[in-house]
Amino acid sequence: MLSRLPPAVVGFLLASVLFTAGAEAAPRALLPDLDQEAPTGLSVWNARTDGKDRFLLGFGSAVSNVGEGPLIIDGHRATRATPRMTVDQLVQWEGAPSHRVSGVGRVRYVVSADHRHWHYVGFDHYELRSAADGGVRRDRKSGFCLGDRYAVAHPGLSAAAPAATFTSRCGLGQPERLRVREGISVGFGDYYAGNLEGQYVSLDGLPDGRYTLVHRVNPNRRLRELRYDNNAASVLLSLHWQRGMPRLRVLARCDDSARCAGP
Repeated sequence: MLSRLPPAVVGFLLASVLFTAGAEAAPRALLPDLDQEAPTGLSVWNARTDGKDRFLLGFGSAVSNVGEGPLIIDGHRATRATPRMTVDQLVQWEGAPSHRVSGVGRVRYVVSADHRHWHYVGFDHYELRSAADGGVRRDRKSGFCLGDRYAVAHPGLSAAAPAATFTSRCGLGQPERLRVREGISVGFGDYYAGNLEGQYVSLDGLPDGRYTLVHRVNPNRRLRELRYDNNAASVLLSLHWQRGMPRLRVLARCDDSARCAGP
């Protein structure tokens, strides 16, 4: 049949078949998709120090993986003389071995009042922005022990893991480790409660007015993801001081946006 066609047509048909076959056989990266949820569980507490009032705004933070593959970070160091581990991201591929993305951050051993383990530094950042002058007050978060802490209710998430995979304590009580692996499976999320390990920003010295509390995951985009437009979420707040005490009211919640205009 092909012999009866002009040579140019035969060449075009063969090229089309080869291109289609090659496209079907090409491996595909199964990337995570980190979806930042808006801040929850807001509370104001007085961390009184040296006889002086110190008011902090505490909040819960959650990040879900709604992508096609797990987020896997692999921390490693050659010797114990190096205080921090270098972090690589392991990306799974469909029909091919995993690929290692080198140098996506650092993990360090954090000693706190309630536990001691390895934290991935800079995974999520929080800031309180003034609507009046654009001033920003940032968190002092030490890092994150990533894991499958809750299941995600997300319809149509075909790649969701059947059960939690990352359930370790990130090298709890093991500062001598040379490697540590953390991550978030598809269909699961990592959650930190308010006022825990830097889950707060200071309200001291802020005037009355409107403020936007922004949570942003993967802020430097070192981690490879399917998309980045859902990496930030926020709430709009009203701050009012009454007899030396801060009063807060939530005016609006803005998922997938760092800008929250509200009413």
